[in-house]
Amino acid sequence: MKDFVYEAENESQTARLGTALAAALPDGATVSLCGTLGAGKTRLVQAIAAASGVAPKTVVSPTFVLIQEYQGHRPIYHIDAYRLVDEDEFLQLGPEEYFDGRGLTLVEWADRVESCMPRNRLDIHIEVSGENSRRFRLVAVGRGFEAVLDAVRSGLQ
Repeated sequence: MKDFVYEAENESQTARLGTALAAALPDGATVSLCGTLGAGKTRLVQAIAAASGVAPKTVVSPTFVLIQEYQGHRPIYHIDAYRLVDEDEFLQLGPEEYFDGRGLTLVEWADRVESCMPRNRLDIHIEVSGENSRRFRLVAVGRGFEAVLDAVRSGLQ
């Protein structure tokens, strides 16, 4: 596994990461987002969506809806596993249809359903490192995502 750590001192730097991710992620990519409440998972999704042509204000946490779909340059599927009881409930949502789609699938609280996630994906672990700062650890899992990490790193320089 290859990883890359990005330190965002503020929300505009989180937006830069989202822009770099939107440019680097291939169609059909799945991203798992892990972090505590308030860590910035939805904020990062908003940044990726904005860079993909989706109005950021339309992107909200899908905690109660469970899945939000957004249309931009490509579809974005935003899934939240926070309120799910177990992995069986997650599987009832039909995530494989999203994982196998042509859009980006972004799963908040993916650590709760890790065994259901695709073998090839990008894991992003978010830590609160200060009042407005966040530490993002991006991990390439499986094939194809090491190149994504390289492209993200280049996009941030």
